[in-house]
Amino acid sequence: MDLIVDFRYPLPKGADLQARFSIPLEHPRIVVLFGPSGSGKSTLLHCLAGLLQPERGVIRYGETVWFDADRQIALPPQRRSVGLLFQDYPLFPHLTVRENIGYGLRRLNRAESEAAVRGWIDRFHLTGKEDRFPQALSGGEQQRVALARALAPKPRLLLLDEPFSALDLRTRALIRGEVRKWVQENRAVALVVTHDIVDAMTLGEELMILSEGAILQQGLPLEVFSRPASPEVAKIVGVENLLPAQRIDSEDDRVIVDVGKGRLITVGEPPRTGRCFVSIRAEEVILERGQAAQSSARNRLLGFVQELIPVGAQIRVVVDCGFPLTALVTRQAVEELSLRPGAEITAVIKASSVHFIPME
Repeated sequence: MDLIVDFRYPLPKGADLQARFSIPLEHPRIVVLFGPSGSGKSTLLHCLAGLLQPERGVIRYGETVWFDADRQIALPPQRRSVGLLFQDYPLFPHLTVRENIGYGLRRLNRAESEAAVRGWIDRFHLTGKEDRFPQALSGGEQQRVALARALAPKPRLLLLDEPFSALDLRTRALIRGEVRKWVQENRAVALVVTHDIVDAMTLGEELMILSEGAILQQGLPLEVFSRPASPEVAKIVGVENLLPAQRIDSEDDRVIVDVGKGRLITVGEPPRTGRCFVSIRAEEVILERGQAAQSSARNRLLGFVQELIPVGAQIRVVVDCGFPLTALVTRQAVEELSLRPGAEITAVIKASSVHFIPME
């Protein structure tokens, strides 16, 4: 059985959301939807939930048709067994934490409902706040209550829109782990919208990149982030080094390309035409000083530091290697390597970390 999605829905600014994909339902799975604001991610969840009706197309969960424009079928949200959490995570203001979480458990007897609610309060670290109303909670606490309310009824399909946005880093990691655990325990399928790269890399078994209503790439998170299918995907997933290149030679699995005034060696299928882009994630670039160390890398590029840009606990270092190359290093590495503008440095890149993208 699969979740079959094939529909069109008009988006603002003249674009259409064209959703066409299938997700197997036999195994627990989290699919992360990733892309810029306005790309249609939230609209996709609203259509699956039955809160918006597509212009045309079909949505089918296993043998049950949820929406079919031609047959004029449109099941309401309450008949789809969907768990919902959207960005504003609205709670019932007149209900306590305990009552909000238990709202979807009315089919259970009182003892079962109370036990389930107690479990979620413990699981989401809400002990001591059971009898508080939403206005007495912080944003992160409200978000945890709303998430618990969505998970408690054990829906067949879980739809989460930025479910961790109000949480601090420590709580975010804990709750992210609880969601993964819940999906495995209940053999459920979840679609999760996030703008956070850490969420996308650690939460999902599958990643779907959306832009302007179109699904640009779908696959394993690590594969999509390290091997984007197009320049647009590379920009969306935060590839810092996206460089125009020209193939000059290829032999066996080795390909040599000119990049600016420099040259790179890579492996894999060479581009069909000579011109292409190469993408290199900044964390794949290693900076070294002094004698070259033993390495499996085939690219050792001598250059000069152009700029250091603080990014949280790390530093982006822009190096002129005949072309601008960005590395992402720790503050400790900056100190140990005495990095400063004008300093000579060697950039080391494994050939397998250089990825070809066709020239559009």
